Amino acid sequence: MKPTFLNHARPLITSMIQEDSPERCISAIKNSIYDGADSFGIQLCKLKPEYKTAEIYRQIFSACAQRPIYITNYRSACNKGMTDDECMDGLLQGLRCGATLGDVMGDAFHPSPMEITRNQAAIDKQLRLIDNIHSMGKEVLMSSHIYTFTPAEQVLEIALEHQKRGADISKIVTGATSEEQELENLRITNLLNKELKIAFLFLSGGTHYKLHRMIGPMLGCNMYLCVQQHDEMSTKVQPVLKAAKAVLDNLDYLPDILSD
Repeated sequence: MKPTFLNHARPLITSMIQEDSPERCISAIKNSIYDGADSFGIQLCKLKPEYKTAEIYRQIFSACAQRPIYITNYRSACNKGMTDDECMDGLLQGLRCGATLGDVMGDAFHPSPMEITRNQAAIDKQLRLIDNIHSMGKEVLMSSHIYTFTPAEQVLEIALEHQKRGADISKIVTGATSEEQELENLRITNLLNKELKIAFLFLSGGTHYKLHRMIGPMLGCNMYLCVQQHDEMSTKVQPVLKAAKAVLDNLDYLPDILSD
């Protein structure tokens, strides 16, 4: 069966791989498989430039043992100084080498506030890129990283814009610095689940994010973003894979079916 991030019966537990060498990537992938990863998110932007080759990408992807592979190639980390055209060309290379899902930044080709461009020329380039990825038989995630608390109407508007541009998954990262904001983010998750026609991934950082990251997938997010362990390369707000799996496997969160 062809790997996919879409239409699974329960949220995928995705292990994010942020390493600067193929050896470290492959070790993290293997350890993640032992810990129960369903899929992988490999951040090509974290690899040193000398490792960004088709041969090395195929070696890394092969270690994923036919699990779905999500790749990013942001304009950060080892990609600093590269143009968005170069970053997105690298994304296409990774997809040609076997990745399943490509992350197209919401402000690709025109860096913008809230990572969502309104520049029509940039949007047209995004549309052509998304069409190209779909023509390869691959899937598209469009991402907007905001990192601060964002009202529901703005989150929904950005997600609908991702949907309009042809993304298969909308990813939005906001923030929370109080219990009230975290609870509102859980409500927004439920709102996105009701209003969107595509899959989505709504996450937050800040000081109050743990419930959102653990419970959000049970309210409609299509995957967990996890790390195999917390170290100098990992994103600290992402839960450890084993902990997320324990929650998902043991929390009875589905509503009861009432009978007469």
